[in-house]
Amino acid sequence: MSWMRGITCQVRHWRAERARWKADMADFKAAQKEARRKGERPENPGPPPTGFTLLPWLLMGMGSFSNLLQGKTSNPWIGGLGLFAFNSLYIYVVFRSFVKEKRQAASTVVALIVMGLITCGLALGYGGSWLYFFPLLGLATGAVVRGPRLGQVGLALTALAAAVSVYRAGWDAINVAYGTFLSTMVTAAILSLSEAVRELRAAREELARRAVEKERMRFSRDLHDLLGHTLSVIVVKSEAARRLAPRDMEAALGQITDIEAVGRQALTEIREAVTGYREGSLATELDRARSALSAADIDPVVRQSGPLLTPQNEALLGWVVREAVTNVVRHSGATRCEITFDGVMDRVRLTIADDGPGDGGAAATGPAEGIGIGGTGLKGLTERLAVAGGSLRAGPSPRGGFTVTAELPVESAELTSSVAATTGATAPREP
Repeated sequence: MSWMRGITCQVRHWRAERARWKADMADFKAAQKEARRKGERPENPGPPPTGFTLLPWLLMGMGSFSNLLQGKTSNPWIGGLGLFAFNSLYIYVVFRSFVKEKRQAASTVVALIVMGLITCGLALGYGGSWLYFFPLLGLATGAVVRGPRLGQVGLALTALAAAVSVYRAGWDAINVAYGTFLSTMVTAAILSLSEAVRELRAAREELARRAVEKERMRFSRDLHDLLGHTLSVIVVKSEAARRLAPRDMEAALGQITDIEAVGRQALTEIREAVTGYREGSLATELDRARSALSAADIDPVVRQSGPLLTPQNEALLGWVVREAVTNVVRHSGATRCEITFDGVMDRVRLTIADDGPGDGGAAATGPAEGIGIGGTGLKGLTERLAVAGGSLRAGPSPRGGFTVTAELPVESAELTSSVAATTGATAPREP
């Protein structure tokens, strides 16, 4: 009874495949109709082919079936069993040929070989219309064998069909060999081309999906860096204004004016980030870093020397300054922060170091690089720098405090000899 259950399961599988194929075909026709109504070129190539597309070719065996019914075939029971076995194996093979894993399975290859043996036996025993099982065998072979071995298998099957046809019907039946060769090669070519088109379409959709995902990540990182830094500056300056208001109203008003300017600048930057046209400036970010650190009662020390940067690299290092200084203001508890930009040979280095007892906003117990850096902002910057061929390291400094170091390859051979060292409005002090 197990074989009966197997047949029942196979029939249910074929019914499910047919229902899915009909549903896909209905969706395809609806998409085609909608595209024609809008005057657009339809992009949907239609439902993927299934074994049902190769079933109509079984009508090539109608001549043999007619011979059985008319009693023109000797030993009709053997011919009938052979016809039933061939058709059953043909259906089994062509339905499995549209699934790559099943197509390459050993059971499919064995079924194809048995089909070949049955075809040879029927063609040698009866000849005539029974020879047309060779083109049907070629269809099944072309559907299963796709790849570098197709040429060898196709020629071998053609030679076998030619030998059997010449033996049974003379040279007049050589067209059977020609039909076998065509059915094998054309079926394989059409199915392979259809599969390649669908894979290319799927790859295009995947690339589009990844592009959208990448843009979303860019936008979220920009908003995080923009708002995180800006809101931190606003909070620090608001606290400074509150402290100054009781004893120095003019200084408090100066802090409030700075808050207004920072807010207006933040609105402009968010609009630019939304449109994707924002390009940061390292000099601008260094000026903002001085202002934010001074408002938080942290002594800023900025040293700048090295090569001129491309706008892309300058924007990247500007983001590093913004994120690192924001972490210093928020988490470090430092009294001094040194920002050093220099370059040698083919690389530039930006270092932000503080002397605070905090962790700088990164969950690292030692110097780390890449994924080891904690914090959403630093992780995003690590990814950006890696794309540009650079690196980002962050961790506690041996002398105390926290250090963030970013490196990028130099894309400009033009060097600048300008060296600036400032501590607020005075020269830098060594710790």
